[in-house]
Amino acid sequence: METMILTKQYRCIHSSSCQCKKGHLSEDVIFLVFQQLNWNPKLIATLSCVCKWFDDLAKRVLWKAFCRARAPKMMLDLQSSGSHSVDGNWRALGKLLIYCSGCTKGGLFNNIHIPGHFVYKTRFSRTSGKSFLLPQCRTDILYVSDPCEHLDQGDEGDVGFFRGIFKSFSMSKVRKMLIKRGAQLHPTEVCPYCKAKLWSMQQAEMIPQSASCRLGAYEDCIEYYVCLNGHVLGICTLLPLSDSEEVSELE
Repeated sequence: METMILTKQYRCIHSSSCQCKKGHLSEDVIFLVFQQLNWNPKLIATLSCVCKWFDDLAKRVLWKAFCRARAPKMMLDLQSSGSHSVDGNWRALGKLLIYCSGCTKGGLFNNIHIPGHFVYKTRFSRTSGKSFLLPQCRTDILYVSDPCEHLDQGDEGDVGFFRGIFKSFSMSKVRKMLIKRGAQLHPTEVCPYCKAKLWSMQQAEMIPQSASCRLGAYEDCIEYYVCLNGHVLGICTLLPLSDSEEVSELE
């Protein structure tokens, strides 16, 4: 059985109202239990609600293990610069892997309301990420998901949501270009994964045509945001299947 070295906690962080402060399982035991549960994200989220101590354990250990189990190659790449953490924390990244944020009317994507929901499996691609970057920024590393399709949304047609994450966003060319162009942070909305402020890539005129080709979407119906921690969330109007197949062949 795979083992993991865990940092011992010498100071209890239970709240005064916590019912389990008189004694609890060690971190090692909880780690092994969740390993046998295959890092079930719903159970990790439930454990986080018990008390501050369990919430801290989930943030430091369990969500990190979940991310590594769900997308091992992607996590290895995101940490290959020598960092022991990821931008925005492990819980935020775990949520990004399994949750489509949807949108609310009057929010980031004004015209439509589609509730957020969990997704069973999503493929994230570093190759696809290149299509979302301007040529001068393509040395940056961006992982982007396949679009989560929500079909027949009235006047909006077939809608797709996509999400992603930059590696080392604080040092990326995209971030430098956003700052150089004087891009403004959204005044009210925040990232649904880490609650950080958001830049609009559309407002900064930094969405290349290749993004719509990759998504199989109408060129003028794609919009996406990137937060201060490098999480990406976007929306597009998908082409009919026959048209999108033609676009793929041209690409």
